[in-house]
Amino acid sequence: MINTSFLRLVRVHALGAAGDAMIAVALAGSLFFSIDPSAARVRVTLYLLLTMAPFAVVGPLIGPAIDRIRGGRRNMIIAVNVGRAFFAFLMISNMDSLLLFPLSFAMLILQKSYGVTKASMVPLILVNEKQFVGGNARLALVGSVCGLIGAGPALLANLLGGAPWTVGLAMVVFIMAALASLTLPKAQAVPEPVDDQEWSKLRGVGIRKAASATGTLRGIVGFMTFLAAFALRGGADDVDLSGVGTAFGAGIRHALQGDVASDASPAWKLGFVAAALVVGFFTGSLLAPKLRDRIREEVIIATALAGLFLVGLLAAWGGGFGSTLLLALGVGITASAGKLSFDSIVQRDSEGANHGRAFAAFETRFQVFWVVGALIPVVIPIPARVGFILIALAAAAAAVLFWLRRAPTQEGRSGPATDQGHQPQQA
Repeated sequence: MINTSFLRLVRVHALGAAGDAMIAVALAGSLFFSIDPSAARVRVTLYLLLTMAPFAVVGPLIGPAIDRIRGGRRNMIIAVNVGRAFFAFLMISNMDSLLLFPLSFAMLILQKSYGVTKASMVPLILVNEKQFVGGNARLALVGSVCGLIGAGPALLANLLGGAPWTVGLAMVVFIMAALASLTLPKAQAVPEPVDDQEWSKLRGVGIRKAASATGTLRGIVGFMTFLAAFALRGGADDVDLSGVGTAFGAGIRHALQGDVASDASPAWKLGFVAAALVVGFFTGSLLAPKLRDRIREEVIIATALAGLFLVGLLAAWGGGFGSTLLLALGVGITASAGKLSFDSIVQRDSEGANHGRAFAAFETRFQVFWVVGALIPVVIPIPARVGFILIALAAAAAAVLFWLRRAPTQEGRSGPATDQGHQPQQA
């Protein structure tokens, strides 16, 4: 039987993903490529900090707050899409103004807030946990495909009328998303506070370690995004190793030179990196549900981290634009597969817990990881190859910690996960 409530959420998610892609196309030619690199670092650092502040301070309150809002997650999604349309409208006349920075990062805050709300709404409108895992995968696939589809008309609008036309098109799409949000069910989690039993389940070793590994992957996504953005803009961002003075030091200088782009690169290169990330998310969303039928979720996460370590080393060895695309693809695949596996671990190991409230809290934490990861290459000028090595080391460290300190295997968990019924909670 088709779940009409979930199909409505898919429709809203598709429109939101297309609108986000249009905003990304509009900003590609202005946010990073039309201003001085050193000035960009200062401004981007400031607004990344402002972006992280709401999640760090208000984040723990998001889940309980929307539990108590009349209409629950639906009203939050409506408000987010209305906010996206409003800020897109303001951006139309400010693409060449310093106001572009607070407006674009306000848009980012809304995008991340939607991610929190959507993640907490899915388990409330699906019938059981098997549908929940598959539903998350379908949403990820739809988001990836519609992001690519949305980039097409955005590029055409950008060609015909420039960035203002592209942002105007995104505004229309966000208005459509807000209207589509009106059809969502009033899914609302139980507003009772967390009891000791629920808290102990959500603080289990398996969930905590999976959350740390998934947070690391989400942080790597943010790191990779801004590392590529600054590396592909060119400029004197390389580390000065002239004082080494030995043959070994000369070899190190040659190996670590940031040769992804020696001069300022065109905006399309960053677009290709973004596309590689999206294709990676799409691929990971296809692979994770199939892998889950054969191996445990913990194995998927550990394998994803180990694979990213190898891809990071390979990219650092190559050091060119092709290596950047390869690593972006790998980051997308592993982050998507890891997140879907984490979702499965939570719903498997916290039976009886309020999954809506739990996913709101975890998704908020992951957004903070993303911002922290993004801050590192913004605050510290890092050559591309050095960044690739750091990604490999972060993945390796997370894999070791996750695998060595994972929860003991329990009876019944050595094979594919067993799905159990889960009735949706309605307002």
